[in-house]
Amino acid sequence: MSLFIEPKPGILDIALYEGGQSSLPGHVAPLKLSSNESPFGPPPSAVSAMAEAATMAHRYPNTDHASLRAAIGEVHGLDPRRIICGVGSDEIITLLCQAYAGPGDEVLYPEHGFGMYRISALAAGARPVTAPEVDRVVDTQAILDAVTPRTRLIFIANPANPTGTMLPLSAFEDLAAALPETCLLVLDGAYVEFAEGYDGGARLVEARDNVVMTRTFSKVYGLGGVRVGFGYAPRPVIEVLTRIRGPFNLSNIALAGAEAAVRDVKWVAEALRVNAAERARLTGGLRQLGIACDESHANFVLARFADEAEADAADAHLKSQGIIVRAPKSYGLPQCLRITVGRPQDNDRVLDALTAFRGVA
Repeated sequence: MSLFIEPKPGILDIALYEGGQSSLPGHVAPLKLSSNESPFGPPPSAVSAMAEAATMAHRYPNTDHASLRAAIGEVHGLDPRRIICGVGSDEIITLLCQAYAGPGDEVLYPEHGFGMYRISALAAGARPVTAPEVDRVVDTQAILDAVTPRTRLIFIANPANPTGTMLPLSAFEDLAAALPETCLLVLDGAYVEFAEGYDGGARLVEARDNVVMTRTFSKVYGLGGVRVGFGYAPRPVIEVLTRIRGPFNLSNIALAGAEAAVRDVKWVAEALRVNAAERARLTGGLRQLGIACDESHANFVLARFADEAEADAADAHLKSQGIIVRAPKSYGLPQCLRITVGRPQDNDRVLDALTAFRGVA
């Protein structure tokens, strides 16, 4: 006798998430610029804190993440009572869908939006819906036009991934004010630190009861392999998400590393300074080669080629030189390559390789 149990509707429609490629045949140590990871690694202070925490790996971690929430609140000027910590900001996205969306509901996001929005919506049994962008920039009017009585969550990354473009906070103030009371606006702030003068929507969260902000330690803090993120939301939302969050979702090692990293403000400031300078240099170098790219507000640049064939050829040439970038075809951008901003010598290699590809003397 065989037993076959069908999964919930929507789950079999999920395509497995594909991370950035990390290896190349024939290259022992390729230059990986495909996942928007920090080229500097984690802060030494975080490495030391994690090593010390590892000696207590036999102990369960605390369940309230109080020390990390306090550190985040102190550094970013946030209310710790409004913070929930998760396994990367991905888990916060998943918890939001699990808590607020289900069969018959809709989860809305821009056409080039982060792949986890669709995955988390389908996993919750909800219907993912996209709204068109204008020249790779989120169109809040198109978002609002796509809202229906069934819309429960709207996810918008700002700065956006994989485009690097962003909108001013005023655009989200207007959008949040126009939404029905049955819908939450979620501002995904994975790349907030790279956008100077932007708080990711934190003040908007405090001013309204229908806005949530997510943040991650995977980018500027260099802790992608540790998996820590957080959400900032009205207290009622935090209380709901805490009810379904795993009690030991973050290890002692992860908690210690994230707390040390967020407190290491001088190290972060230097990483941001180098990223800003190198992002400008990489953008300018690409444009000089006739490769279009929008002004990026993140730690990557989206290079646009004439068509998909040229993008594929450029990708193949970069790989032949031991350089891995991201082809964002699954995001509806087949003519593009997303290139993480690396160290100065990394960006030199990229520009040299593309100069040779273009046949520029």
